[in-house]
Amino acid sequence: MRFAKYQGIGNDFVMLPDPDDELELTPHLVRSLCDRRFGIGADGVIRVAPSSRAHFFMDYANSDGSPSEMCGNGIRCLAVFARAEGLTDEAVIEVDTLSGVRSVIVQGERVRVDMGPPIFDPALIPARLENPGQHALRTKLELDEETFDAAVLSMGNPHAVLFVDDINSAPVTTLGPRLEEHPAFPKGANIEFATVDAANRIRLRVWERGSRETLACGTGACAAAVAARLLRGTEVKVAVGLRGGELEIEWAGSMAHEQPVFMTGPAVEVFTGEIDS
Repeated sequence: MRFAKYQGIGNDFVMLPDPDDELELTPHLVRSLCDRRFGIGADGVIRVAPSSRAHFFMDYANSDGSPSEMCGNGIRCLAVFARAEGLTDEAVIEVDTLSGVRSVIVQGERVRVDMGPPIFDPALIPARLENPGQHALRTKLELDEETFDAAVLSMGNPHAVLFVDDINSAPVTTLGPRLEEHPAFPKGANIEFATVDAANRIRLRVWERGSRETLACGTGACAAAVAARLLRGTEVKVAVGLRGGELEIEWAGSMAHEQPVFMTGPAVEVFTGEIDS
């Protein structure tokens, strides 16, 4: 099986070209490829398949083998990979995902993605709120007699953003997995721990649903930027610093004015090869 390894600010993926739509991403195959000791090692696997409504379909699975609706760093890698493979020479690439079609603009190693508008409707996130009148952006999550304030929204996949004083001391690896599986999230959730340093800068760590803590999360950066703009008054354009690097997130919308979120960041080939499947 021919593959390429790509990364977007440390969020890494095994890329599999499948122009004839013949490969099935079974959980066993995904876990084997993502294993960092006995496989290639990655946060997820992306199968680049044909689509009837876009240039490509992004079939994405987390490292534990579970499917995911969307991956922000992954979709940038897909676009650069597709051009490197000769699958397209377009500078603007339409990518079909389980959360809809996204437009990706390749400018060398810098890639800009129209991530679509954020979703605040609990039924569409999806999120089960105990109080029917509770606003998803001001959710209170109860867990073992503790209550955590979270901004809950979707960027094509579910997120809960917790604002903390310092991400370095945030309980990412202990609280993250517990909130990921909180009863409020019937499909699980990505958990963001965000610190607002300035009106144009956020620092972020993410516990990713199905992949544990990763060096970066594109949809998580988008979710945190949206929540920070609405709840902390940050600017339209913010730099989001993650452990693997920095993303530029831009959102000019509001609760009443739907606008897409734009994400810009790098996508880099690490190596290519073949592996027995």
